[in-house]
Amino acid sequence: MIPLRDNIPSKSFPFVNWIFVAANAYVFYLEMSLHSAPEIQAFVNRFSVVPAHLWQNFGSEWPSLFTATFVHGGWMHILSNMLFLHIFGDNVEDIMGHTRYFIFYLTVGVAANLGQALLSKASLIPMIGASGAIAGVLGSYFFFFPHARVLTLIPLFVFFTIREIPAFFFLGIWFLLQTFNGVGMLSEQLVTKQSLGGVAWWAHASGFIAGLLLSPVFGKRLGKFK
Repeated sequence: MIPLRDNIPSKSFPFVNWIFVAANAYVFYLEMSLHSAPEIQAFVNRFSVVPAHLWQNFGSEWPSLFTATFVHGGWMHILSNMLFLHIFGDNVEDIMGHTRYFIFYLTVGVAANLGQALLSKASLIPMIGASGAIAGVLGSYFFFFPHARVLTLIPLFVFFTIREIPAFFFLGIWFLLQTFNGVGMLSEQLVTKQSLGGVAWWAHASGFIAGLLLSPVFGKRLGKFK
């Protein structure tokens, strides 16, 4: 399911959300401006979270919990992340205020990376991407705007349809998919006795839960939203 827009207009200009979009785009530009695959890999290794390194040298590796949220692995990776951030982030910033939203985004990003790193402590595979922090934004949106409507592009085999879906259903399904895939990944790790690459499912699930739990702390006002 691909979100296209929601039906909650922003009451203020979400400049912090746009700062995060611009920061991710700029870091991706720096990454793509490198001239060779080894240079790109060195860039990723420098700013990513590598769970085994994090727990072995937490005192020097902890900044990677922040920096990894601004590094992406390709065009589809960053474009899909920025689409979700653009659609859902403005309303969360609206209800939190600019400063609280700034702190909230970085906090849930760290929580997401920590969640994934805790469940793959021996992994040497770099973790990158804003999706954990954005998952926190989705968790907050779920908390504040469960009855919002999300215009969604839904693939049906070789066809597509567009439908308005309640936010609690769209985001609830999204969270369940992350959790089920995370459980599947852990099960496969137990069988193969090795860390697997691919999507950091538990970063998504951890970020969503962190966003949900921290929303009452960071939200400056509650009420009914239509």
